[in-house]
Amino acid sequence: MYAPRLLCLAAIALFGSAVSAQDTAPTIKPDATITSPAVSIPYSTFASPEARAFFPKMLAAGSKAPPITAPIEQSRAFYDHLNSDRAARMQKMYAVKIQSETIGGVRTDVVLPARGVSEENAHRVLINLHGGAFLWGAHSGALVEAIPVASIGRIKVITVDYRQGPEHTFPAASEDVEAVYRALLKQYKPKEIGIYGCSAGGILTGESVARLITDKVPVPGAIGTLCSSLLDIDGDSAYIGPVLNGQGAPAHRLTLADLPYFHGASPRDPLVQPGLSPALLAKFPPTLLITGTRDMAMSSVLASQQLLDKAGVQTELHVWEGMWHSFFSDPELPESQDAYRVMVRFFLKHLSH
Repeated sequence: MYAPRLLCLAAIALFGSAVSAQDTAPTIKPDATITSPAVSIPYSTFASPEARAFFPKMLAAGSKAPPITAPIEQSRAFYDHLNSDRAARMQKMYAVKIQSETIGGVRTDVVLPARGVSEENAHRVLINLHGGAFLWGAHSGALVEAIPVASIGRIKVITVDYRQGPEHTFPAASEDVEAVYRALLKQYKPKEIGIYGCSAGGILTGESVARLITDKVPVPGAIGTLCSSLLDIDGDSAYIGPVLNGQGAPAHRLTLADLPYFHGASPRDPLVQPGLSPALLAKFPPTLLITGTRDMAMSSVLASQQLLDKAGVQTELHVWEGMWHSFFSDPELPESQDAYRVMVRFFLKHLSH
């Protein structure tokens, strides 16, 4: 579905159900800002029954999350508990073997399908970069993103425990990814390696490719920027997404500059936002982009896809109706299972073997 139509549908969903009474009419400012009274927004009829039943539970669990300003130990404990539960559920559905390994001086988890790597994938490998606002998500969060892909695809997935804030700042994470990637180049050809990640991991995937290009290192065969991409979170979804997820319109749009990891970095640096540099984008490998209509990063993903397409890069964009940020972290949803198949199919199509 084309991006303009998606944004139009999102706007209709937000404002179209308002009653036509005069006192509920939205106001439109000269700068095109629209202010609307409270509206009732039903959950999408196009989403699965399982997603409809799970959505309120997801919101309830999310409401218990510490604010991003909370002590880092508190946030890491909360998300590690959440992701450990998800990873345990995934392992019951998708059998894998997990082992810790240091690659290029960086701690990693190597996730292998219990049935073994397929013959087709013997010379292929995926690097996963976990989400977590560049603050949390190491190990358990990475396993959530790696387990289903490794099992379904029968391919080796290496998750990177990259340095995060607040202890470290940009470009520490990109340096760690490059170190792992360079080490893997001793065993694999560039076109046999894929990199993917969700949320912060999707942003880091783009940043890492930009760094490789700048350092004149051959780029991987394909990448996936999931739930975020090559630009800061902005656009319609940055405001509509929170409303559709019951959080209300944000008083302040969270930007990369707000994250401790990016303190001191210029938000206009193409190594922070590769989407700002057409010259860099022209050298990107085939890119998979995934988001949902309730994801606050949807507009960023759509805009990134348009910029990549304009730069001549092969892209594949998938937008799931009614889905929220990182929806495929919960494996029971039909939409999650569809997303895993899309990821596997994309990398098997684009990586050499």
